[in-house]
Amino acid sequence: MSDRDAQFAQAIQFEAEGRQDEARRLYSAIGDAEALTALGRNLLTRPPIRSYEGVKTIVDAANMGDGEAIALCGSMAALGAGLAQNWSMALDMVQVSAERGWPPAQGVLRLLSANPADGWKALRDAIDLDALLAPGSLRSIHGSPRIFVAERFLPPALCDWLVARAAPKLERARIFYTTGAAVDHSRSNSTSEFNFAEIDLVLALIRTRIAALAGVPARGLENTQILHYTVGQRFAPHYDWLDPAVQSTAQSIQEAGQRVATFLIYLNDDFDAAETSFLKLDLRYRGAKGDAILFWNVDEQGEIDRATLHAGLAPTRGEKWLLSQWIRQAP
Repeated sequence: MSDRDAQFAQAIQFEAEGRQDEARRLYSAIGDAEALTALGRNLLTRPPIRSYEGVKTIVDAANMGDGEAIALCGSMAALGAGLAQNWSMALDMVQVSAERGWPPAQGVLRLLSANPADGWKALRDAIDLDALLAPGSLRSIHGSPRIFVAERFLPPALCDWLVARAAPKLERARIFYTTGAAVDHSRSNSTSEFNFAEIDLVLALIRTRIAALAGVPARGLENTQILHYTVGQRFAPHYDWLDPAVQSTAQSIQEAGQRVATFLIYLNDDFDAAETSFLKLDLRYRGAKGDAILFWNVDEQGEIDRATLHAGLAPTRGEKWLLSQWIRQAP
């Protein structure tokens, strides 16, 4: 192993151990495109977050030709976060990333292209951006609390893409208490969470469509999670709104807004049972693959709605995969 590779491995180890200052100094000292990309991801996702510096570092790495950094710039352009929102530019950047040999960018182009084609530019040119960004429509299934469904919100191929991305990074789901997050018997499923630097163009597209369909700014979306349930695993009855009477959550509301809505997408349907159950409404919902449900955790006056008590019921056969997107209302 070269001295450079040993330093890079050490920086990764420092990062895993929570020694972010040391990791950042080492990435910066190495200074090549790969190290700058790693440094940018660290600055954007590891506390203390330094967003401006992180974006600048990613852009610098992209200008040095790093395929991963170029793809990250594409995601930032799609989201309008860090870079000005420009979907055409985002696709161009993913094309360049693919040409640089970055496999995830190549997979994105193959997935989103309307027609099979030879060459990365041909695939990029075959992408129907207007069709992909069209959010679809909602159908009300309950008036108060407000609950809607969106049939065929995602095509099956995008559902499969999300499952494949989430599967390698599944962890036991946790419950959040005033003292922090912890494993609890009331939630036995697993989850994968995607931070800002893990958002590819596919997830950026999905988040944009969720925000449009819900009629909220995209900046109000929390980190996207993919939930996984095997036979017998469940999420006991709970609320998704944040309790303003609890000091820690009251501070979170003040900083980022109340969690006003929840958007769930069913990523498969080859399982039995495992509905989303609204206990106070005697309502259960289970979508087909690609279907979505949107429910508001607050009433039309913005007050928390205690009728939204719900549970993720356990499968009796097979595995359940679900995208979960919490939506905040900016204060």
